Amino acid sequence: MTNEVRLRAVEQADLEVFFEQEQDPVAAGRAAFTPRDRERFMKHWETRVLGDPAVTVRTVLVGGRVAGNVVAWPQDGRHWVGYWYGRDFWGGGVGSRGLALFLGEMPVRPLYADPVETNVGSVRVLEKCGFRLLSEKDGEHVLLVLDE
Repeated sequence: MTNEVRLRAVEQADLEVFFEQEQDPVAAGRAAFTPRDRERFMKHWETRVLGDPAVTVRTVLVGGRVAGNVVAWPQDGRHWVGYWYGRDFWGGGVGSRGLALFLGEMPVRPLYADPVETNVGSVRVLEKCGFRLLSEKDGEHVLLVLDE
């Protein structure tokens, strides 16, 4: 099996993988995120992500395995990007490559991201993809922007 990183449209079966990835206490802790129960998770994805034409989302695959997802959405007059990868895919460049591929498909600029300041891996992924630090957002998150 190859370690090629690629994107594709989200399939229904991917949601189960995404749900399991969100339940990982280490990942949730790094993201300072409280995992949702299955019903809330599925409703969010089906209505606010997949059901919203203003949202762009892709599944990230590595060697045919679902590694995670990248999503962009409009909110409060800005376009935001976020991602979530399974822990098996951390630290090997998958996050940076997946985001870079997504940014190649997503022409909207500027694009903002607000990771938790202590999630240095996530901040580094964004910086590798050309995002620059704008400011601390609220003392816990940092605000980064991709202008070009």
